Amino acid sequence: MDVRRADERYRGGEEAAGIDSWHAFSFGPHYDPGNLRFGAVIACNEERLAPGAGFGEHPHSHTEIVTWVVEGELTHRDSAGHVTVVRPGDVQRLSAAGGVRHVERNDGSRPLTFVQMWLAPLRPGGDPAYEIVRGIADSTPYAVPEAGAMLHVRRLAAGERTAVPDAARLYVHVVRGEVRLDGTVLGPSDAARITDAEGVEAVGVTDAELLVWEMPGTGEDRSGA
Repeated sequence: MDVRRADERYRGGEEAAGIDSWHAFSFGPHYDPGNLRFGAVIACNEERLAPGAGFGEHPHSHTEIVTWVVEGELTHRDSAGHVTVVRPGDVQRLSAAGGVRHVERNDGSRPLTFVQMWLAPLRPGGDPAYEIVRGIADSTPYAVPEAGAMLHVRRLAAGERTAVPDAARLYVHVVRGEVRLDGTVLGPSDAARITDAEGVEAVGVTDAELLVWEMPGTGEDRSGA
């Protein structure tokens, strides 16, 4: 298990524009050849947008983009005509496929925090697709077959235990609270990259929420952009 702490993330964004970004992997102008990906996951960004701030229209291709709102509301618009407001508990996925453009903004009156995870697809190309699942229930898996991955949402009370999936690769991101994962305590924005996971248990040290990506052991030749 390779634990990456919140303070190891590197900072991006644009403070003057009300955008604060924290990246777990090599991203944009920050290039780290030893930290390009883990399995299908090629980015796990924590974004904080002040009211009225946002990312103007920009392109993506050959990437599965999954967004989880921590607090506030995220307004999404894309070139395929989708306009939605994403709230805490919703899972949003944009399959960029052969190419799509989108806008992400905080049109609300309160600060917005969201976690955005990019996954490399099994095959490039295809037509863009969009999906939003409102209020996903605890322990309900969300499949991203285009990337051969499964997202599990876990919400734990203090002292509550849960098994995490056995898998060739697990990427665990703590959204809020503290959890003990295989004997190691992780706090908000900490992450663990686990290889050959078997019999791993998570225990809530406090009330906590975590996102767990379950992935197979193949597919390292995938590309994302």
